[in-house]
Amino acid sequence: MPAAAATVAETSTVAAEPSVCAPLPVLGRDVAVPLVTGGEVTYAALDYAASAPALQRVWDDVAAYAPYYGSVHRGAGYLSQLSTDLFENARRTVAEFLDCRADDQLVFTRSTTDSLNLLAAALPDGCEVFVFETEHHAALLPWRRAGRVPFLDAPDSPAQAVETLERALADRDPHGPALVCVTGASNVTGELWPVRELAAAAHAHGARIVLDAAQLAPHRAVSVRDLGVDWVAFSGHKLYAPFGSGVLAGRADWLRAAEPYLAGGGASRTVARREDGGVDVQWHETAARHEAGSPNVIGAYAIASACEALTEAGFDALAEREDVLVRAVREGLADVPEVRFLSLFGDDAPRVGVLSFVVDGWNSSHFAAALSAEYGIGVRDGLFCAHPLVRRLLGGDTGGAGECGAPEAGALNAIRVSLGAGTPEEHVARFVRAVRELVRDGARWTYRTVDGRCVPDPSGRA
Repeated sequence: MPAAAATVAETSTVAAEPSVCAPLPVLGRDVAVPLVTGGEVTYAALDYAASAPALQRVWDDVAAYAPYYGSVHRGAGYLSQLSTDLFENARRTVAEFLDCRADDQLVFTRSTTDSLNLLAAALPDGCEVFVFETEHHAALLPWRRAGRVPFLDAPDSPAQAVETLERALADRDPHGPALVCVTGASNVTGELWPVRELAAAAHAHGARIVLDAAQLAPHRAVSVRDLGVDWVAFSGHKLYAPFGSGVLAGRADWLRAAEPYLAGGGASRTVARREDGGVDVQWHETAARHEAGSPNVIGAYAIASACEALTEAGFDALAEREDVLVRAVREGLADVPEVRFLSLFGDDAPRVGVLSFVVDGWNSSHFAAALSAEYGIGVRDGLFCAHPLVRRLLGGDTGGAGECGAPEAGALNAIRVSLGAGTPEEHVARFVRAVRELVRDGARWTYRTVDGRCVPDPSGRA
């Protein structure tokens, strides 16, 4: 935890329970949920890619600090000074976690989406943005208002991704500003992208690059220096710190030159009336320029706490264990021909703990609902805010999710299972067993569509 939190930490009497099932205990690991077939079961949270549960350590740190909460940058009182110190130390902790350069700026935002929209608002005039169609909507859509945005076709391999980008950049005006936006790990397939090579290609053609690390940072070490990226963005709620904060970190020049993302207190250094009745404003040139309003100190502190916990646990050990769990899923379902995993670069491509699949004869929403209602397993179904990519992987350009319970081959949706440092082995084993049973025996309950969601039908068993 940041040094400024030492006084707070000493007051905490809450200790995380040891866990023999996962390297980093998470909140909610003992929550019991009802089953439609009767009884209860411990909830298996396998939707980490959407929002990861809070680490127990993060929760403990936040709870210990909460009584000491005070306004940041705005007060002379002890709690305000302590909170300001905590906030700025959190900034330094996260910058160290990302291995930022000495002159980089780190801005606390609300999320990855907010971070990339902030950067989009800071683009210099005439900036051309290159983005693959495979991106999450948070990385795909913010640039449309910036000017020319070439959307690059989905590659079939990491090497083809680099080649595609190099060709696109070679055709641009070499004298104009350009930005490449790329994910570090797909939120659909979990596959790792060749970030270092893409960054080198961008810089060779005079472009800059921003890394969407929302799915990468919770699973792998992210080094701004080593990867050679100009900016990196991620969300606290995917990094086991779901308290409403995100991060944009990287080069300061475009951020300093841009109008504040939000105008208001904190972003302004001085405001004075003019003789003509208007106002003159001098904006900060530090990260505060884009942090108008009262900062979310709890969100920032939670991210810093999570960064320290992950660093101490060791990403090599976490990744090795995660690879074992991913193999358990794939090998456990390898002899079920109805299950087809989605992949862009191939089944053997390196990936984080994210897998998407479809099941022949099942609507994906129906299958996900049965996993929840009959087995207490939480997964995600749909297009995962990456519609162009999922449609490409499913081989369709149009179509909806289809009605619950309808075995429509043309229904364009999939199922995603995702895991992380808090996932016990039992959850993975239960998931594999549940998928096999549902494919073999079918659902034990009837389901219907209500407000676009597949839910158990009160009428009862199938």
